[in-house]
Amino acid sequence: MLKKSYIISLYSSLLLANIALAQNITVFAAASMTDVLQQIGDEYKKQHPDDDLIFSFAGSSTLAKQIEQDAPADIFISADEKWMDYLSEKLPKKVQNRTVLVENELVLIAPKSSSLELMDIKQVPFKKLTEDSYLAVGDDNVPVGRYAKTALTNLNLWHTVESRLSKAKDVRAVLTYIARDELPLGIVYSTDAKISDDVKVVSVFPQESYGKVVYPAATLTDKAEAKSFLDFLSSKEAKSFFKSAGFKSVEK
Repeated sequence: MLKKSYIISLYSSLLLANIALAQNITVFAAASMTDVLQQIGDEYKKQHPDDDLIFSFAGSSTLAKQIEQDAPADIFISADEKWMDYLSEKLPKKVQNRTVLVENELVLIAPKSSSLELMDIKQVPFKKLTEDSYLAVGDDNVPVGRYAKTALTNLNLWHTVESRLSKAKDVRAVLTYIARDELPLGIVYSTDAKISDDVKVVSVFPQESYGKVVYPAATLTDKAEAKSFLDFLSSKEAKSFFKSAGFKSVEK
């Protein structure tokens, strides 16, 4: 009887030890990284089967505010420097190992059925937007919304579209509006346009009109596993996934 109890106790101890070895890595990331990070996560799991990756995707502003309110995140990946700077200022001891992963570009998309073809941004018929026809953009707080406003302003187009905007919570919501043919035009990142067969790019914004779209990342905890995954995001394996998804390498 004692022998049986000892075996059960030993088995329980080993089970608890294995559970303790497994670590959850919670990653808060910009919505535009949804598909590629899941692919990279699958690759990471092959090499680190004991670590569980938990992703939370949303607008960078939403995630930054949640982290500020003590949401349990181990890594934050923003779609711009602003919201990473915001967290660094609010939580300077928490934001560590900051690095820039990749870059992106801003494009104008339309439903696949649209008669519009690829053209210079100055030739896009924004003036034809009517009471039932809006330009889909991210809201004022999310990076894609601010990039869009900056680009349109610098191209002297803001006054034309300002009253005809449909603002979405994040870039994937903009993509959904266009993919469903609910709105005629939307501004997203080029990587978002690539994931849907129901949209097409009708214009590419010149980079000088909005600056660079960069994705800074940082750890938020002292977990060795969090640093391990952050390092993996800069590995050759991860870079191949980013490239296939359409993200651009960081220009040093």
